[in-house]
This record gives sequence, structure tokens and C-alpha cells, in this order.
Amino acid sequence: MRPSLLNPLFTELTRLGGVGPKIEKHYARLLGRADAPRIVDLLFHLPTGTIDRRARPKLRDVVPGTVVTVAVTVERHRPPPPRRPNAPYQVYTSDGSGDLTLTFFSARTDYLEKLLPVGALRYVSGTAELYDHMLQMVHPDRVVDEVGFAVLPLLEPVYPLTEGLSLNQIRKTVEAALARLPVLPEWQDSTWLQREGYPSFGDALRALHRPPEPAEMEPGSKAWTRLAYDELLAGQLALAMVRVHLRRPSGRATPGTGELRQKLVETLPYSLTSSQSRAVAEIVADVAKPERMLRLLQGDVGSGKTVVALLAAATSVESGRQAALMAPTEILARQHYNNIVRVAASAGIEVAILTGRERGRERSDLLERLARGEVHILVGTHALFQDDVAFHDLALAIVDEQHRFGVHQRLALAKKGETVDVLVMTATPIPRTLVLTYFGDMDISELREKPAGRQPIDTRTIALDRLDEVMEGVGRALGEGRRAYWVCPLVEESEYVDMAAAEDRFATLKQRFGNTVDLVHGKMKSAAKDRAMERFSAGETRLLVATTVIEVGVDVPEATIMVIEHADRFGLAQLHQLRGRIGRGAGRSTCLLLYGSPLGETAKARLAIMRDTEDGFRIAEEDLRLRGEGDVLGTRQSGLPGFRIARLELHGKLINTARDDAQLILNRDPNLTSPRGEALRHLLYLFERDEAIRLLRAG
Repeated sequence: MRPSLLNPLFTELTRLGGVGPKIEKHYARLLGRADAPRIVDLLFHLPTGTIDRRARPKLRDVVPGTVVTVAVTVERHRPPPPRRPNAPYQVYTSDGSGDLTLTFFSARTDYLEKLLPVGALRYVSGTAELYDHMLQMVHPDRVVDEVGFAVLPLLEPVYPLTEGLSLNQIRKTVEAALARLPVLPEWQDSTWLQREGYPSFGDALRALHRPPEPAEMEPGSKAWTRLAYDELLAGQLALAMVRVHLRRPSGRATPGTGELRQKLVETLPYSLTSSQSRAVAEIVADVAKPERMLRLLQGDVGSGKTVVALLAAATSVESGRQAALMAPTEILARQHYNNIVRVAASAGIEVAILTGRERGRERSDLLERLARGEVHILVGTHALFQDDVAFHDLALAIVDEQHRFGVHQRLALAKKGETVDVLVMTATPIPRTLVLTYFGDMDISELREKPAGRQPIDTRTIALDRLDEVMEGVGRALGEGRRAYWVCPLVEESEYVDMAAAEDRFATLKQRFGNTVDLVHGKMKSAAKDRAMERFSAGETRLLVATTVIEVGVDVPEATIMVIEHADRFGLAQLHQLRGRIGRGAGRSTCLLLYGSPLGETAKARLAIMRDTEDGFRIAEEDLRLRGEGDVLGTRQSGLPGFRIARLELHGKLINTARDDAQLILNRDPNLTSPRGEALRHLLYLFERDEAIRLLRAG
């Protein structure tokens, strides 16, 4: 149950004056809400700057392109000509030092004559621009007389906007929201607050929305840092509670014999890298202990995580128990299954797959074999944690591409057995600060080397106006029997638009190269996608046109060319993942990054890093620096809680403090029943980490 004190903050924005159903839709878009936006969402929508009206320059001193407040005398009005109603309405003003034209579109004459009577002194605030060498202001933010100016705030916040909402509308709604802000119990340590000079939660929010000085609403200010630390502490506390909950039931030790692992290693056509061997040893040591394992295995592209997962699963099978491997997409689940089943058979390990495609008799037979313990390793999508899926004795749950699943899905799979060990894997190398943020409840193993025999990838950047040359080069490679991917641009965050781009490029390439070209995109049915991938794997087709659906887990060692169209529109991590689809065999591989001109500074920096390095961990750190945490982990798309207030490049150094604080809190008050513990429950609900509270109630 959410503390009743927070209810005013979780009421819908439509409860505030001036927010009807139509305006609510604009707020939902602005605040990134799929459902109805709430007061708390608006209060956490912080300003990005201020309008400072304390300085009032003369018109001769105004710098074009800046927001200014000037005192002017109205000289004359010039309405649009009768036959041109779309022409602007202009009001000419001056202050003795210069002239300023006020320009309005679709404005009523009677309204403007009343607002700006000829001969009157008016204070006008807005962005001044030069137009035909004349200073003008289009639709000023404020036009007031001396009485109005006396009560006008001299500092006003500027907010990120969306179509359909004006700054004034947002300011008014924020003021109404602040009036609903209750006095909340203090969850931070009072001595620490005093020492750092931090305000209370409510005062911090008010200071940012009503800044007394421009500097006080900067992300590095006391008020912003206080709220950022609140958010970081909520995240670290929730992670620590998940960790305690997952480990609290004493685990069942699964001490493998090593026999099956040995057989599997002997079957592999290559030796394990030192980091693979180390990761396997860490996992084997973990599962042999009587408490639950909760470990993150993060590896660079092509570093061999699947083999580590198989060896971990074999440890469970050696003890007479079972393992499950869950992947976010059917393509990735089938890829894992195909890679594992061949090797596992050599050690007598029975592997099966369960996705939405397995139905009817096939599915019920599989579930019966699973319940009898005849299936040792079950690979699948989220279909694995459906109610009717029952394991004989599940020991290990392996979750691939963890950031695409929520904590509750991880827990749902872990509940399929008694005190199940959990191993989560990601092929997206994650910067250190983000590991602590999203995976702070886990121990960590890293795979940094690539298996022996992998060739470096030759990465080049080419302007899109040389597209014909690129097509000719790809044609020559296809003539030599080589295989290539052609990835189509991200047009916008819409699978349908991306699909259209892929289909257009497919039509062009098919016309040129015939039936050797195939297509795969996210809107195809799973079976059709799999068939396209199988044709490419088998060499029946040699040029695969694709959207980013091939970003993760696609493994065709014979593919040696990757063309990425409009590479400047992709994030670094995504480019790195896509490039990782080649360079998986013994042949030399080439990645061509096509870009549109002119290139922005960030895009230029991204492409330069891709040319310079294949080290995914370095790329991840650069990606965080260039884009911020929400995009790096894909949290914008995945529903993972990205930060609303904390800026990791600025506040990331506080994560360790928050982690230590969370640990100390739970050591002293594991059920959050002390006065501070009760206050911290408010914090968890406020930042929507209340999943952790449900764990407390579940015991």
C-alpha cells in the first residue's frame, strides 16, 4: 500500500485547473507516459534554464538571439492587408535608443489594440531576433504595463516543451502542482544534510521550479544534487532489497562433479579464453555455496558468453538438476538453442526449446518431459515463466540481455524452482556507473577477450553520396561468394517506418543482385524471420537486408561484410552490436559506416570511436559520455527506470555513497520499520521502486 501522504502526488494532472483531456495528451507525450500523467511526473520535469528579467537593456544594447525584457513605447499598429489574412500583424515600438517590431500571427486586432495601446509604455519580454536588419520579437512571452511589471517574476524557469504546450501553460500547471506538495518525513540522515547544506525534499523541488538565482537551478546546485541523491538512494536501496530477498532463503548447494563440463570443453573446437575460464570458476564456486547465486556475466561482442552459460548449466545437470536459459526474442532463443544443442549432445545433455511457436501436442509433450526431468536445459523466451511450465528441479536460471527484462520477470523465472541460482548475461558492455545503478544487486564477471582466431574488423566511414560505389563493392564481394549484411537506417522510433526503409532498400538491391538478396525485419512473423535467417546461414542467400532486429545474437561466421546505412543515426552501443555480427569466423571482415552530410559533432565523434577501437567497454564509456544513461542501456525503449533527475556524468560519483548507505540501512533495519525506515518507504514509492516493498511484504 502506498503511504496515503503521497496520494496527492499520484493523482492525475487533469485534477489541476486548465488540464483537460486534450491538454492531458500533450502532457503525456512531454512526460513520456503511456497512461495518464500524474502530478509527480510534472514535478520531476525540471527546468533547463531561466529567463532573467533583472537586467533591462536599452534596445541599442540588445544581443540578437537572446531572451530580453525591454521597456518600450507603442508607436503604431500595422494589421495585415485585407486580402492577406495570413500575413503578420506588426506593432512598431521604440525606447529612444532604437526600434523593435512586435510580430503576431493569426492575432485579433481588438485584442492587440487593447494589449498595446498607441502611446502607452509597455514592458515586453521574449526572444529578440534580427529580420531584414531590423530587431523584432515574434509573439512575446509577456506584455505588461507598469502595474503588471511590478508583480512579474524577475526569474522564470524554462522547461522542455512539446507541440501543443506553451511555457506559460507549463509554469501555471507546475505552480498548481507545487501547491499539492505535502510535507514528507525526512528519509536522509539529518547530520549529513546539515553538513552538506542540503535543503529538504520539498524545498529542493520548490527551489528548482522557483529559482531565487539562475545558478540555484543548475544540475550541480545543492537543490538538484539533493534530489539526485534521493533518486540514486531509492535505486540502490531497491537493488539491495532484491539481493537480500533473493538470497534470504538459504540456497541449495549444487556442487557439480566437473565430469560433463570436461566433456564439453573437449568437444569445443577452440580453447577457452582466460576470462571464460575465470567466469566459469566463479560461477561453479557460487553454485556450490548454500546461498543463492546472483551474478552478472557481461561480455564484449563475440566473447563467448553462450559457452560460459552452457558450462554453468552443465554444473546443474551434473548434480541431477535442471537449468533454463531465457532470451528476449525468438531469434535469439533459437540462436542459443542451435549453438548449445550440438555441443551438449556430445555430453549426453538433453536440450529443448520453448517459445510462442511451440503449440498443441508438441508443447504438452515437451512440458511432460520437462516435469519428469528428461529435459536438462530448457531454452526459450518469456514463455518459460508461464504458469503451466513446471520443472522437475530447476537449479539455475540464466537470463540473456537482462536489460530487456524487468526485475519481476527475473524473479518469476527464479520462482520456477526451490532457491534457484540466477545468472544474467548481457552482450552490451556496460559502464561501471551503470553496472552499479542497474545491477548493484549482483556479483560481476567480465569477458574481455575474443576467442582465438578472430580477425580484427576493418571499419571505414563513407559518405552516402558514394552509395553506388558501395553497391559495386558489395556486388564484387557477392561474386566471390562472400556474405554480407545491409542494415537500414533508423528513421524514427517506429518499427513500421524502419520496415518501410528496409523494404525500399531490399527492392533496389534485389533488382541489382537478384535472388541472392533476402530481407528480415521486426514486423515479419517469427517463422518467416527464422526462415530468412536459415537461408542466409546456409548460403542460399548471400546479402541480407535488415533492420536492427539482427543487432543481438545472430551468428553466421561466414558473413564478413556489414554495411550500415545512416550510421550517424545509431547509438554507439548499437553500432558496436551490429558490427559484432561479422568478424566471427576466420575470414577478414569489413564494416562500412555510411553517413549523411553534414555530420553533427556528436555523430562525428561516434563514428571516429567506431573507427578507432573494437573494445566494447571503451565504447560503452564513450557512449555514456556522449548520450547519457537512458539511451546507453536502451531504457528509453525497455521500460527500465531511467533517471528523471540524476545526471550520471555529474552525479555518478554519488552512486557508491548511495550503495553504502543502502547497505547500512538494511543492516540496521532490514524490514524498514524504524522512523527512518518508514520515511524511506515513502522514498521508494515516490521514485517507483516499490517492487522492493512488495518483496518485504512477501518475506
